[in-house]
Parts: sequence; C-alpha cells; structure tokens
Amino acid sequence: MTHSTRTLTVALAQRSYPIHIGENALAQLAQLPCLANASSIVWVSNPTVLALYGDAVQGLLAAHQKPVVKVVLPDGEAYKTAAQLDEIYAAMLHNRCDRRAVIVALGGGVIGDVAGYAAATYMRGVPFVQVPTTLLSQVDSSVGGKTAVNHPLGKNMVGAFYQPQAVIADASVLRTLPAREVAAGLAEVMKYGCILDAAFFDWLEANITALNALDTAAIAHAVQQSCSIKAQVVAQDEFEDAAKGLRALLNFGHTFGHAFETVLGYGTWLHGEAVGYGMVCAAHLSCELGLLAPSDVQRITALVVAARLPAQWPAAVSADAAVDAMKIDKKTDGGTLKFIVLTRLGQSRVQAVDEAVVRRVIGRLQAG
Repeated sequence: MTHSTRTLTVALAQRSYPIHIGENALAQLAQLPCLANASSIVWVSNPTVLALYGDAVQGLLAAHQKPVVKVVLPDGEAYKTAAQLDEIYAAMLHNRCDRRAVIVALGGGVIGDVAGYAAATYMRGVPFVQVPTTLLSQVDSSVGGKTAVNHPLGKNMVGAFYQPQAVIADASVLRTLPAREVAAGLAEVMKYGCILDAAFFDWLEANITALNALDTAAIAHAVQQSCSIKAQVVAQDEFEDAAKGLRALLNFGHTFGHAFETVLGYGTWLHGEAVGYGMVCAAHLSCELGLLAPSDVQRITALVVAARLPAQWPAAVSADAAVDAMKIDKKTDGGTLKFIVLTRLGQSRVQAVDEAVVRRVIGRLQAG
C-alpha cells in the first residue's frame, strides 16, 4: 500500500469490507485476497474506461494468474438495463464461471450497479469488487451494496442489497473526467453536508472552486469525508430499514431527481445533475413545510449553481409527469409520497408530504 492511500472500513460483521482511497489505489487490485482465491475474474467495464485504464488494469489482474473474462458494456445511463445484465450472465456461462468467480466492476455508477446486480444473482451470488472511476461512484454508488438496473417506468426498481468484497477509489483516475462528470459527482458530495454534516457543507462552500478544478487535496478530502459518512450510515442501517430511517436520508434530492431522469429519459441529465437540482427542489419543499429557513435554501441553491449543476426546473417535465414518477419511488408507502426533508443544514428526516403541497412547490419552481 502506498503512503498516499487511506483505508476505511464498512463495518458489517462478517460482510465488512475495506474502501481503499487515494493516489495509486488501483495497485490494490494485484493484492486483494478475494481475487487471489478466485477461480476466474470477470472484468466488466465500458469502452471509455477501457481506453484510459484497460492496459493497466489488465496487468494488475494478470498478477493473480487466473482466467480473465472481459465484458464490455455500452457507456451511459440508457444502458443500465436487463439487456446488459444478460450480457454478463451470457459471458460467464459461456466461460463456465463457477461460484468462486469474482466480478470486478471498473467504471462509473452504471457499471457498478449492473455488475453488482449480476454478482448478486449469478448462481445466487458470487463475490465482486467495485473499482469506481467517476467522482459520483467513488463517493456514493460504489459503497453500501445497492445494486440495480433501471426499468422504463422507474429508476433502480429491479435490484438487490449485495455488498462488495472491496472498493478501490483511485483519485488519479478522476483527472480524466469531463467537467460535467465532476459536477455530477459533487452533487452527491453536497448531499452529505446537507443531511448530516453542517461543518462539511461549510467546507464545501469555502472550497467549491478548488473542487471544480479537481485540486488534489480538496478532492481527496471530499472523497474521504463522503465515504466515511456513508460507511457509518450503512454500518448502522444496511438495508434501509424504515423503522430506523437512517439510510433513507442518503436519498435527499433523489425523489425529485429520479423523477427528472425517468420523465426526461435516462441519460438526458446525468444522475448527479438530476440529484443536484433535486436537492434544490427538496430544500424548497422543506421550506414550504416550515422546516427549513429560506436562507438555507439560498445557500443550497448557491452551492449547486457554483458547482455548475442545473438550477432550473426542466421545461419538458410537467407537474403531472413528475408526480406520477414520484409515486413509483421506493419510499412511497400506500400511495403516500415521502421525501427526505431538512430541518436545518446538517439535519434531516423522512416525512410524508401531501401531494397538493408537492404540486404547489413544483408550480413555484416552474415559474422561476
């Protein structure tokens, strides 16, 4: 392990696993015990990532001297579907992969979610490793064991909780990200400050310019703090228990955000872009409910704008279409809409909200 790599632990008893974070963390692929003990390694990625890191990863995996099966899926949210899931199954069956095969997901959130769900379901479960290559996947989707594919009627509606054996978040790979992908990742970083850590939100406000520029020290702190918060939440509430209501807080901005993605069509807005504006919408909703001060709504909106994320209601999304999509949200209970709302920056809760209130807030957002 290099001096610049830090390891966090997601503490889940026998399902505990490390998150390796830092420069040159990819080197951990040559040392992971689960890969050393694998019968074969199934490497899932997309053409964009392969062009950048394919040779390096191939060499690291070859160190284990195991058969390697490479599965290349199309790039983008539009391809987070059952069809891509079947491509992984077919490749594994064709290569006679058994239950000791280990899947390595090298890519962003789409690759991680699809490959993770394949691991959860192939022969009723095989080990897998997350190697996230986008900021969003490093700070959110790769940690916690949520795996899924999208359905035309709803995002992430078909999936499973299934923890990886390890997460490897290499900071150096983020330097190749387009500015739009950086902004999308920052939305999920902001989320942690909004729901659980006001001091972190303050830090993000002070350092947003450095984060936009992918300053090494700023990004390292953002990734480590985000992963640390998520690891603590998952350790306390692995399966998003409604009675605990803790892990659900990580969905702040997502009820609106998933509605945007569903109605606009997957990939029109990046997931992080939808979540970023979704947080603005959820902040306005919290204010409408009398829970959040208008000044805090302004701070959240200003940070979203500073991160170069969308900050206006998309004209193509009607109130009816948005509410219909929200009714399919996994938090919806007996037809009652539920949202993550803020009582102040750094404090949040799950709350049922009357549809009329949601429509009123949407109307104001549409009016600008």
